Amino acid sequence: MLTKLKQRVQSWMTTEAKLAHSIGLTPNQVSAIGIAFAVLSALAYWKWKFHTPLPILAPLLLLASGFCDAIDGALARIYEEATTFGGFLDSLLDRYADAIIFCGIILGGLCDLSWGLAALMGSLLVSYARARAEAAGVKMETVGIAERAERLVILVIASFLSIAWLEALSWGVVILAILTNLTVLQRVIYFRKASKQKEE
Repeated sequence: MLTKLKQRVQSWMTTEAKLAHSIGLTPNQVSAIGIAFAVLSALAYWKWKFHTPLPILAPLLLLASGFCDAIDGALARIYEEATTFGGFLDSLLDRYADAIIFCGIILGGLCDLSWGLAALMGSLLVSYARARAEAAGVKMETVGIAERAERLVILVIASFLSIAWLEALSWGVVILAILTNLTVLQRVIYFRKASKQKEE
């Protein structure tokens, strides 16, 4: 759903992309910076309960990671630096970022273990469903209600709400567990219809 918005945001990020290019950053390097922010965010979630600034820092670092994810695409587009390996690396690092963030939340005791694992599995399978479908020639971008952009927004909002109400983040994870697995189901149904049409 928000993938189209992400594409628009990337088109607005000309200035930021030019700045990154001027200091010598490549799209792959920006992707690497993004995963570093994700790791720091996960550590902040993990130690959330022990240090006062971390409830604010964790979602800010998560937003920074998402910002890098938008910048690397804009940088590749503007300077025609998009490569097959770059796209592969970006997708791979996004999966690591997703998994690391959920691990930080789970290890920090900020959600129920079962719901956390369900959200983690659903998040990874949403991406796998797209990769597997597109390998079979069926476009899957924008299919489903909880793509990566939506997941990031839900986590960030729930994180900021939890500064006043700690359970908000736990409920955010529950929502993600439901929505990600529902998205997988949506993609299965969409792929089944699309593949039948191709076969016919």
